[in-house]
Formats: sequence, structure tokens, C-alpha cells
Amino acid sequence: MAVKLDMVGIVVTDMKRSLDFYRALGFEIPEAMNGEAHVEIDEGGVRLAFDTVEVAESVYGEWKQGTGHRIELAFLCESRDALNRLYDTVLEKGYTSHKAPWDTFWGQRYAILYDADGNLVSLFAA
Repeated sequence: MAVKLDMVGIVVTDMKRSLDFYRALGFEIPEAMNGEAHVEIDEGGVRLAFDTVEVAESVYGEWKQGTGHRIELAFLCESRDALNRLYDTVLEKGYTSHKAPWDTFWGQRYAILYDADGNLVSLFAA
């Protein structure tokens, strides 16, 4: 039996603020979704989903805030310059950096941001 990655879910404490962060990255998410408890966007066959804490509690029976870095969301940028511009744009919108853009030893340009809920989100370019 084969499995296929279909969806990555993110639990959010403030849907609008969280969606605004991902909009700042360039995702097209209708403003009408700001008040929803569950939002999904399809990114070329893999869905990115956002659930309120209340939804998570109803699914799992409880919700405990995670600690530490346990999974990475990494988004490919079209170029190193595009990564730098996007990083600056996100910071200008009031979000926080974990690590400013740098050139990695494996040859990529890389930057790490915090989303609205403190999850680490990476940007990279070849």
C-alpha cells in the first residue's frame, strides 16, 4: 500500500493573523476565510490547512501547545533575490525573524521566520 502526502495542518490561535502571515508569503487566501474555524488551500496537490484550537480540541479530545521545533515548513523561492525581498516584506508586516537570510554550506540561500503562532517557517532558494 502506498501513501501520498495530501495535507499539512497547522493549529492557529488567531485565524486572521495566521492567514495574514501566509498571505504575506504570497498565498492567495480569500479575506472571507478570516472568521472560519477550518481553512484549506491547495498548493499543487498538497493542501495546507489551518484549524483553530477549538477544532483541534474537538478532533483530538484536547489540545496542548507544542514546544520545540518538531517539523519544518520550507517554501521554495524563485531566486535568492526573491527570497531576500520576501523576507523583508514579511518583517515589514510585523512578523518576526528567527534567522536572517544566509548562504548555507549546502549551497542554498536560506531564511527562517516565525509565523503568527511561533512555528518556524523556512524560505529557501537554489
